[in-house]
Formats: sequence, structure tokens, C-alpha cells
Amino acid sequence: MIEVRTSTLENEELNRGMFATRDIAKNELIHQAPVIPYPNSEHVHIEKTRLADYAFEYGENHTAFVLGYGMMFNHSYEPNANYVINFEHHTFDFYAFTDIKAGEEVFINYNGFVDEQELLWFDQEEEKEE
Repeated sequence: MIEVRTSTLENEELNRGMFATRDIAKNELIHQAPVIPYPNSEHVHIEKTRLADYAFEYGENHTAFVLGYGMMFNHSYEPNANYVINFEHHTFDFYAFTDIKAGEEVFINYNGFVDEQELLWFDQEEEKEE
């Protein structure tokens, strides 16, 4: 249903993203990614590494690394997919927010909500440079 390919985004160092290998219907489950949660107090150590850019909030007191393809979805403020944190199964469940055509890149909003427009850390840094 999805695979890693070269991303359509420009200026990305690794330039990879998730792409649909077939048409995906709106609200269809795309991927269930297991997580490795850790207490927020430990995140100070992760902040010293590139991995900090890939960590997700996981409830009030934890942060998590999302396994499987979970950390490979790129960001868009107009995403075609969304995720729901499934605390019972310790997964991030990725769903199509719109119909997604085969070959299309699958994007999520890193803010956690499809309609959230708050600038993310990398866009804030870019804005400061201008």
C-alpha cells in the first residue's frame, strides 16, 4: 500500500518520503506503527542528536519514536493523511484524510491535527533566516 521513494520535497537532505503504491480511500488505515515511548525527562539527551527531529509527543509525560514507516512520512500544512495515537496498542495509526492516488506522496501535519497551521520548528528557523 505504501513504500519509501525519493520525496517530491526540495532541499531535504535525505529526500525520502512515503508514497502510495495503490489508490487509498479516504479514512482507510494506511499503516499501524509501533512506538518506543520514553519519559519526557529523557528527551534532553535526544535533543543532542538528529533523532530529536523524528520524535513525536506521546501523551502528556512521554515522547516516542514511531517505528515501521511512521517516522518516514513528510510534513504538509495541507496533508492527505492523519494519525491517531492508539495508547491501548502503543501504535500510531495512520489514516487517509483524503483519497490518495497511486504514486502520490503521503503527507501528515506534524502539528498533530490536519488543520493546525502553527509554524513548526524548521519553518520558524527558516523564517528567522530571511
